[in-house]
Amino acid sequence: MKSHPAEPQQLTADGLSVSLTYCPLDTPSILASVKSPKAGAVVLFAGTTRDNFDGKPVKQLQYTSYPPRALKTMMAIAHAMKEKHAVTAISMVHRLGVVPIGEESILIAVSAPHRHAAWRAGEETLEECKEKVEVWKLEEFGGPDSGVWRANRDGAVCAPVKEQWLK
Repeated sequence: MKSHPAEPQQLTADGLSVSLTYCPLDTPSILASVKSPKAGAVVLFAGTTRDNFDGKPVKQLQYTSYPPRALKTMMAIAHAMKEKHAVTAISMVHRLGVVPIGEESILIAVSAPHRHAAWRAGEETLEECKEKVEVWKLEEFGGPDSGVWRANRDGAVCAPVKEQWLK
């Protein structure tokens, strides 16, 4: 069985923090990481594993990545969003491994002097993350369909999973 790092893999720079972890995500910690006396708004997005996709029952999600590349891409996105929207801080953490129903797979927190910049930066950060970050997910279904590997994009199917691959 493959072991995973106990500590998150993380990059930080000037009000920016990106990380990958196999542990459950810590919402209060990510919010605290972006708070600042300069910020009048803090926005949080929490992507949560739901129990269905496209009419099929989802048992759980499982995420994998190439961490050195994924962290660099996440940091590039954070830098670009900070510059574009003039926000105070951005923190993004993506969970890897098995993420059960109801638990978060990604948290993105943004602080800014004003709410509009925080909202726009938060949403755009999520969309850029889903489009570019080197993270893939296995949607494991209940019922006759065993699962599907997807790029971490809404509905982008990679390959059906054979039952023997899950064992």
